[in-house]
Amino acid sequence: MNDDLLTLLRKVDTPTVCNAIEVAQGGRGFDRFTKGTVLCSDPDAGAIVGYARTARIAAVNPPPEPADVIKARRMDYYRHMAEGPRPGVAVVEDLDGENAVGAFWGEINTTVHKGFGLSGALTNGVMRDLGDLPPNFPVIAGSIGPSHGFVHVREIGTPVRVFGMVVKDGDLIHADRHGALIIPNADIPNLAAAIHTLLANEKLVLDPARVEGFDFDAFEKAWTEFEAART
Repeated sequence: MNDDLLTLLRKVDTPTVCNAIEVAQGGRGFDRFTKGTVLCSDPDAGAIVGYARTARIAAVNPPPEPADVIKARRMDYYRHMAEGPRPGVAVVEDLDGENAVGAFWGEINTTVHKGFGLSGALTNGVMRDLGDLPPNFPVIAGSIGPSHGFVHVREIGTPVRVFGMVVKDGDLIHADRHGALIIPNADIPNLAAAIHTLLANEKLVLDPARVEGFDFDAFEKAWTEFEAART
C-alpha cells in the first residue's frame, strides 16, 4: 500500500471500499466484512486504515494462570501492539462474545495504543470512557459498559473473529462506523482506480437525482447510463 492509496482510503467510507473491491474483482461476491451492528466511539471520525495487530481477551471470569504469567502475557501483548507494520489497527476478539462485560478500551488503553502509532481499534468487546477517549483514535466495538471486569489477555498474534469476520495478524483493515473489512492483497494494486471508477459511476445517478424536477424518466435515463458504465 503506497501513500496515495492510504490517503484515498482514509477519505472514503467502508461501504465505498466494499463496492470498490467488487469493481476490482469484476463482480459481486466479496464477503470479507463484518456482519452485524457495531458501535463507534467517534462516528464522525474518518476511516481506520491499517495492518491488523491481533489478540484475544476475556473478562467474565478471573484468569486461571498465576499473576506473574498474566502480567508477562500482557506485556507481550503491548510489545506486539507497539511493533509491526504501520499504519496499524488493533483487532481484539473478546472470547466472552455476547456475554462480554470487560471494557478493555477506555481512556488509558486507547491513549497507550494511539501512542504506539496505531490508527484505531476493532473489537467485538466493550468500550467505556466515552468523551474522554483520545481524538483521532476511533474504537469500533460491540458494546459499551462501565467496568473492566477480570479482563486479561489470552492470545497474541493469532487469527481472531470479530463480528463474523476472521482476521489474521497483518491483514489490511478498513473500518468506520459501518463496520470493517479486509482488503485482499490481490486487489490492492487496482483498488485506487476501482474507487475512482465507482465514484464517477455513482455520480451518473446521484447528480440527476439531486436536481429539482427529477422524475422517473430522468431516473431511467440516468440508470441506463449507470449500468452501461459498469459493464
